[in-house]
Amino acid sequence: MEKTINIQLKVWRQRNPKTKGSFETYKLDGVSTDSSFLEMLDMLNEKLVTSGQEPVVFDHDCREGICGMCSLYINGHPHGPDQSVTTCQLHMRKFHDGETITIEPWRSRGFPVIRDLMVDRSAYDKIMQAGGYVSVNTGGAPDANAIPISKQIADEAMDSATCIGCGACVAACKNGSAMLFVSSKVSQLAMLPQGRAEAARRAKAMVAKMDELGFGNCTNTGACEAECPKNISVTNIARLNREFLSAKFKD
Repeated sequence: MEKTINIQLKVWRQRNPKTKGSFETYKLDGVSTDSSFLEMLDMLNEKLVTSGQEPVVFDHDCREGICGMCSLYINGHPHGPDQSVTTCQLHMRKFHDGETITIEPWRSRGFPVIRDLMVDRSAYDKIMQAGGYVSVNTGGAPDANAIPISKQIADEAMDSATCIGCGACVAACKNGSAMLFVSSKVSQLAMLPQGRAEAARRAKAMVAKMDELGFGNCTNTGACEAECPKNISVTNIARLNREFLSAKFKD
């Protein structure tokens, strides 16, 4: 038999970036514990629309933990109380009957609120445009089998590449730092031969763009790694620092 719970939601409502937001409280009964958190929000919006109220705006796309868009701060945790999952992978079985659930958008200068629970994460796109790629100027692509890469290095590069750019690291950081995101993108290329040709330029350009967009500094609290849904390691930040300093010494 399907188990259901009754919950109370404290949801951040904000009409646009310039207006002052506040929490609104809603009661929701008969929520299936098998439903995902976003399905629960769909249920809330159906109730609001039916009663003639404005639905809650929130971001979502794949609902499979791949796109990184479901960026919600739930009960004091980016993506909620479960570990190694995005918001869309969080299920209502993690909550209790009668519980009050507080839902907020990411809180960061780099991610301004668009409306309600949706934030502008285009800053990440700008950081990637600054250098998170291998350009055509690095020459033709040699046969992959012609470039020997140890399994350990290949595994580390692939682990770094699993970052989905959701912004949980920024939301978890007391300084709103994007260092875990930037370092994962730098690492996935810096460890592979295809990325070494532009390594120095990449590290400098991406760090400069990160600073320009208003993200804070890293103070090694480790909150970013603890809240990352893809378990990206903070060792990437150390690698980014080495890449950046090496580039500066070359200058």
